[in-house]
Amino acid sequence: MTQMDWSLVQAFLAVAETGSLSAAARRLGSSQPTLGRQIKTIEAQLGAELFHRHAKGFDLSETGAALLEPARSMRDAARQIGLTAAGRETRIEGTVRITASVVVTTYLLPEIVARIRAEEPDIEIELAPSDDATNLAYREADIAIRMFRPTQLDLVTRRIGDMPLGLFASHRYIEMRGVPTTAADLLEHDVIGFDRDPAIVDGFRAGGLAVERRWFKTRTDDQIANWQLVRAGVGIGFMQRRIGLADPSVREIPLDLGLPVLPVWLTAHEAMRKTPRVRRVWGILEQALGALVS
Repeated sequence: MTQMDWSLVQAFLAVAETGSLSAAARRLGSSQPTLGRQIKTIEAQLGAELFHRHAKGFDLSETGAALLEPARSMRDAARQIGLTAAGRETRIEGTVRITASVVVTTYLLPEIVARIRAEEPDIEIELAPSDDATNLAYREADIAIRMFRPTQLDLVTRRIGDMPLGLFASHRYIEMRGVPTTAADLLEHDVIGFDRDPAIVDGFRAGGLAVERRWFKTRTDDQIANWQLVRAGVGIGFMQRRIGLADPSVREIPLDLGLPVLPVWLTAHEAMRKTPRVRRVWGILEQALGALVS
């Protein structure tokens, strides 16, 4: 065999890294039957079994494990080719994919995207709301809005500012339960917490309030659902102050809890940052987000 079909290598990597056809199909935007055929094809071409099949999914065989790193090197090389080519584009048109947290995407980006579309109608925008760290080197997004400082060496980053957090409750909740006036008063109130994410529990403990996960009688890690629970009067909760203060259904609880600020970083792969369309969207994002942060 003198050459390998790249689509077969992609199929092999997706199944190897996810452990199942269904998860691999979701990653590649393909179907399970197609991936199943591709795995059989690459095994036939190589003359070796790459996976051990079992009821719960796929495990790499000894041969498959040996091929994993060479296949990843092929993927990295292919992505680098794409990044290098994209960095030499001269047209201010095409698609720019932006990823940000679900909260930022839902509450802050729509007006900014409206401005981008009005000023640059030849640029198409794709939004990828995610609270996970998207890999810019793998072209999962062109620009990321992060609430932490990226450390990858080949990224261009700029700190835009800080998003302060606030404590909020709906008018309905305040009418029923009143307003806590001290941090200790919160222990007598219903506070909406996270489910598996320990951030709120850790924050309370850092502030001297020793609470456990089950003290929060309503819990969800989905921050949009969390905020909707606050708005519905289920309890007191946390939100970026700009978003909370703009919502007429809630009122800020003026307690000095030493809440952290969320740093806002604009990030792009250095090769993609050079393309005219990405550079233009970056500039609008930088200006618009800068007006929203402290």
